[in-house]
Amino acid sequence: MVDIKEIAEKILKLVKADQADVRVLRERSHVTRFANSQIHQNMYEENCTADLRVVIGKKIGTAKINLLGEENLNELVERATKIAKLQKDRADFVTLPSNVGKPKKVKTFVQKTANHSVEEKAMSVKKLLEIAENYRPLPKVYGAFTTTTNELCVMNTLGVSASGKNTVSNLGVCMIAEEGDAKGYGWAESAHMDVSKIDVENVGKIAAEKAVNSIHTKKMEPGEYEVILEPRAVSELLGYLSYSGMGALAVQEQRSFLCGNIGNKIMDEKISIWDDGNDEHGLPIPFDFEGVPKQRVDIIENGVARGYVYDSYTANREGKKNTGHALPPGMGAFEIGPLPTNLFMKEGNMHVEDMISNCRRGLLVTKLHYVNIIHPVKTIFTGMTRDGTFYIENGKILHPVKNLRFTQNVVEAFSSVNGISAEKSIIAGDFGAVVCPYLHLDKFHFTGVTEF
Repeated sequence: MVDIKEIAEKILKLVKADQADVRVLRERSHVTRFANSQIHQNMYEENCTADLRVVIGKKIGTAKINLLGEENLNELVERATKIAKLQKDRADFVTLPSNVGKPKKVKTFVQKTANHSVEEKAMSVKKLLEIAENYRPLPKVYGAFTTTTNELCVMNTLGVSASGKNTVSNLGVCMIAEEGDAKGYGWAESAHMDVSKIDVENVGKIAAEKAVNSIHTKKMEPGEYEVILEPRAVSELLGYLSYSGMGALAVQEQRSFLCGNIGNKIMDEKISIWDDGNDEHGLPIPFDFEGVPKQRVDIIENGVARGYVYDSYTANREGKKNTGHALPPGMGAFEIGPLPTNLFMKEGNMHVEDMISNCRRGLLVTKLHYVNIIHPVKTIFTGMTRDGTFYIENGKILHPVKNLRFTQNVVEAFSSVNGISAEKSIIAGDFGAVVCPYLHLDKFHFTGVTEF
């Protein structure tokens, strides 16, 4: 098996430039997919990539390969160097990281997850089918059970070196119940670094109950409603807030909702949001794609805007401390900038049943779909509800509703919070996770309705 540290060292030895850094990533993924209550795909994928960035003066070039023979490594270096020489100077570039220290030692890897077999996944699917059998009309079961092991090594020519491995397990299930021409959809999921913590039974029951209970939907008029957002829906909004405005580059380019607001109260005092790549309650990765140890960054504290995340480039532009939030160069490090990828929202002290009881006229939203940003500074987002949306009146769930389109200033929505649950969930992302509770918001704008 390829030693990723050796590959990284070989690549840097070949580089003849002022500075360079390299990321070698091995990904191993096992996935079992199922549809119409049958397993239809078992897949294993292994890929090892090397991603090189070279600096010549203030010119920067990047290249990436997934063939790691000697000839390929030479070609990688030649290509990145050639690209760098063709670039314009990036005038505000200072240096790659150096003297960054070592990442914290946190638990990121579980051997049982790495070893989780096709047979074990099949038994979980069998359990889901058995759970569905208890409901009428009988829901059909769709979804995927994935376990992933990642090994990452980051090195640069200034002495930075960081490596580690992590595991992720993720079960996502959508059940569909039919009665005549009517269909009901129910979504549930569970994610954890330890596959033994995936609660298959709970996921199955939630998805089945939602599917059966959402068959005969009624159309609701667009307008302003209270909403109780489940963790998946909350994570979608937090993810887009992160992407659009929680990184230093977005602030420096004046396209963030945090611009001019640091120290100001911009959300309800119940809201606290932070990023922490060392917290084992999520899916931790203790260093970023420049090899810099991740720091906890408080973004919103009791409703007050406190800060945002940096990589080496944006930290040097401001003369600030690098917080360890660099993305891979090939993913738009200079276009998107650093992002928080291990987000947390502080839980409250309410149970979901109490939140429903306190809702006068609102919607319970399982999931948001096809979310897009209309205005990043004003945090106006739009998207659709999906896979289980229900009307609540005077503290009782009355009936399922047809999916609606929302168009909402999210910071404004987070400024009037009726309640936050004690329960919270891990929602897996590309390089980490969002860990968040249920959220009862007083006002949420729905601007359109579908026929399903």
